[in-house]
Amino acid sequence: MEFVLDLAMTFWQFTVVAILILIGFAVNLLDKTYKNDDFTITFKDYPHMQPRRISTSDKGFWGAIVLWLLGTRKWTVAKDWHFKMNGTDYVIPKDFEFDGASVPKFLATFLSPVGVLLVGGLVHDYLYKHRVLVHKGKKTTTEKMTQKESDEIFRDINIDVNGFVLMNLLAYWTLRIAGFVAWNGHRKREGN
Repeated sequence: MEFVLDLAMTFWQFTVVAILILIGFAVNLLDKTYKNDDFTITFKDYPHMQPRRISTSDKGFWGAIVLWLLGTRKWTVAKDWHFKMNGTDYVIPKDFEFDGASVPKFLATFLSPVGVLLVGGLVHDYLYKHRVLVHKGKKTTTEKMTQKESDEIFRDINIDVNGFVLMNLLAYWTLRIAGFVAWNGHRKREGN
């Protein structure tokens, strides 16, 4: 056993690669075995978005640095975005402002808030703000949803769209643990 540990330490680069291969194999097995046949989302086009200006000019040097390091890019839906979820047509209306999936700044290099989590993040942000989804035609909405239902929709949309089961489950459980801050903030702003 000591000989094996000695080899692993001497050739640590190969040890790291072997561990990453084993982790990748395990993640791949999970991704292939997890299937939610009860959930589907389809859409013709991805949402058309416009970036919102990050206003740093009037913040002073330190204020601009803090905003740059801690701020989040906001996006506006440039035209109504139509999608079908579990056979029902919905729309996210034009001019809805959102920031995508709430990814910590230090992870944003590897996991963009509007990358593989874009569709789930957009629908989730809309649900967190309004608690309902708007049906096609904009005349009716769903019943008000809970935070948990919104988080489950985020998880299921992302698994259906990007197929990264483990990453989406981790994002879902992060929302279940810490999402109440954003959820409660929206409830205070709307007076509920």
